[in-house]
Amino acid sequence: MAVLSRASLHVLTHPADFAWQTLKRFGENQGLLLAGAIAYYALLSVLPVLILSVIALSHLVDQAELLSTLGRYLEWLVPSQSKAVLADVSGFLANRGTIGAVLLATMMFFSSIAFSVLQKAMSIIFAQHCTVKQRHFLVSAVLPYCFVAFLCLTLLVVTLASVTLQALAQESVHVFGRDWSLGGVSGALLYLLGLAVETLIVAGIYLVMPIRRIRLSHALIGGFTATSLWEIIRHILIWYFATLSKASVVYGSLTTAVVALFSMEIAATLLLLGAQVISEYEKLEQE
Repeated sequence: MAVLSRASLHVLTHPADFAWQTLKRFGENQGLLLAGAIAYYALLSVLPVLILSVIALSHLVDQAELLSTLGRYLEWLVPSQSKAVLADVSGFLANRGTIGAVLLATMMFFSSIAFSVLQKAMSIIFAQHCTVKQRHFLVSAVLPYCFVAFLCLTLLVVTLASVTLQALAQESVHVFGRDWSLGGVSGALLYLLGLAVETLIVAGIYLVMPIRRIRLSHALIGGFTATSLWEIIRHILIWYFATLSKASVVYGSLTTAVVALFSMEIAATLLLLGAQVISEYEKLEQE
């Protein structure tokens, strides 16, 4: 029995053709325009989601540990601007009693719009596949808040894992007559943990957001593609903002918002591009 399918063999033997067809189809589907809409509403909802997540989880985990974990992995979402975003989160937490209801309403409103735009974008990308039935409107209404709850649970797990790995960094092992520090191992595991969580979250979006059913293997392919591309671009952005960018001179006090929106638009573009990869791969399997 063949280990790889014909579609997989075609991608491996003709990667340039597959990439060109994917990009061509992505352009026809107005992927950049859709990504801009997703990034705009995501930017409006990300801060309330982070604040409410910390408020909710601080009853289970020390708030300082939560903020430390957020600061580490916010750099993955908004390169070079994680400190500014974390400072805003910390400032709002000092007034949690007076803004809780406002934050909840803001999160519910903008999160529902962001997920609605994302769902429509996914339906456009997977338009060539026949949809047997439409999703019930109640499911579409509840889905954003289920995903936010999933992100809160993920943050809790990642925080606990980070605390464990940081404790591991203080230890050492005695091998061949020498003491070897586990600090480097702990740092590598923290990075791999973030990479794995990012891949699984993106794959989860591909599994849940499209109305039609997506195979788990295909969702993981799309998640790995989007995550790998984002990791490359993220490091380029960090280098650019640290060395060449004059955004603070041009935009002044708006720098954080502009850079965050720019980063989120790139991330949303790669998210939709990963969905396009899944769509083109499924088309190859059908052919």
